[in-house]
Amino acid sequence: MAIRAEGIRKKYRGVEALSGIDLNVRAGTVLGLLGPNGAGKTTTVQVLTTLVPPDGGHAEVAGYDVVTRPAEVRRRIGLAGQYAAVDEVLTGHENLVLLGRLLHLGRRAARRRADELLERFDLAGAAHRPTHTYSGGMRRRLDLASCLVTSPPVLFLDEPTTGLDPVSRIALWGLVRELVDGGVTLLLTTQYLEEADLLADQIVVVDRGRVIADGTPEELKRKVGGDRLELTVASPGDVGAVLTALGPALTTAPVVDTEKGRVSILLDDGLGDVADVAVALRAAGITVSDFALRRPTLDDVFAELTGGPAA
Repeated sequence: MAIRAEGIRKKYRGVEALSGIDLNVRAGTVLGLLGPNGAGKTTTVQVLTTLVPPDGGHAEVAGYDVVTRPAEVRRRIGLAGQYAAVDEVLTGHENLVLLGRLLHLGRRAARRRADELLERFDLAGAAHRPTHTYSGGMRRRLDLASCLVTSPPVLFLDEPTTGLDPVSRIALWGLVRELVDGGVTLLLTTQYLEEADLLADQIVVVDRGRVIADGTPEELKRKVGGDRLELTVASPGDVGAVLTALGPALTTAPVVDTEKGRVSILLDDGLGDVADVAVALRAAGITVSDFALRRPTLDDVFAELTGGPAA
């Protein structure tokens, strides 16, 4: 395990931010840490990266205890917080060289590593521009590059794409996947559930400082329920006729929106049920304006587990 936590607890002024968090992250995989605002995601990252000490429990990162061996942990991790930590007066190249020198790479090695990272993150053309002239996506890429100056095996990204436009987010996702394919272990907190669905091998959902769900994206989706068939009739007044026509085939009560003329049906037999519904509607002479198969999403999981939609 690249990251292991058992019973991590943390209090701030009498308020328990973490109430016994357990995590196990295999090397070379991505853990998506999800939860509503104030659930304890950032506090968990702060404990695992040695920024704050836990009040209880035990945690190891890259094989070292975060309390008794914090220096060894720091040598083996990279951290990108919620806001890009770059010096706006310096150029992109100077930012990375400065970090390399502070991390004892030596002048020549720091320059060489800066050049490599700027090329890898598609920033070579802006290498000698002050970073205050960078776009949000460029600043985020530079921030991620700064985490990799010493090629750490474990990387923590705390909401790395917040505020980025869709194109910049997709580009950053590609860079993250390249890192993981290269063997890096990643713990990712995010408020974008499609981001977790795309990148994460394992997802842990936390709420009020506790783990309330743990599994792969597909496992969590299956817990919410099976596929649903959603159909919308051309005339909302036909909803009653739809229910009558489908009555014998329904094993569970459908979800009905009479105002929009929409009926959602839980499927037991997948495509077989879809075919039966289509035949029944045609036989009853009911015109349908929309007919779609809908699979559970992480938004459904999030709402089911926490009682509300994602932020």
